Amino acid sequence: MANINLIVNGSEYSLDADPATPLLWILRDQLDLMGTKFSCGIGQCGACTVLVDGRATRSCVTPLSSVAGKQVITIEGLSADGQHPLQLAWISEQVSQCGYCQPGQIMTAAALLAKNPAPSDDEIFVAMSGALCRCGTYPRILQAIHKAIELGGVS
Repeated sequence: MANINLIVNGSEYSLDADPATPLLWILRDQLDLMGTKFSCGIGQCGACTVLVDGRATRSCVTPLSSVAGKQVITIEGLSADGQHPLQLAWISEQVSQCGYCQPGQIMTAAALLAKNPAPSDDEIFVAMSGALCRCGTYPRILQAIHKAIELGGVS
């Protein structure tokens, strides 16, 4: 066990935890942030995606020790009131079916738009390619990203 400091959604935490513990389990089990989902457990599906210093990061394979002192943003921290352009666009375009992958999809899109505020369809496809949707809502995800750009992109 070690004392590890991190910043999640703007709040500082000092945790006594095994440094090898995946960030996902710290978020869910210790910080009660349930928006980040567990799915594959090997960093392949994207359901567990959070932002670490602005980069889309698979929290299920990211050890706690690697995020010490870094800014971690989860879906709960994207917008306190659910009014982030991506969240509004997801609702407007009715992206979700089962909804399980959507927090990871939105966080992946947030990282993309922070880096590239006007991506082409091809750039969106590349950035989103690692975020899997079992329901196949990819056309609506693409529409929602374009809608979010219209709404102001990343705020």
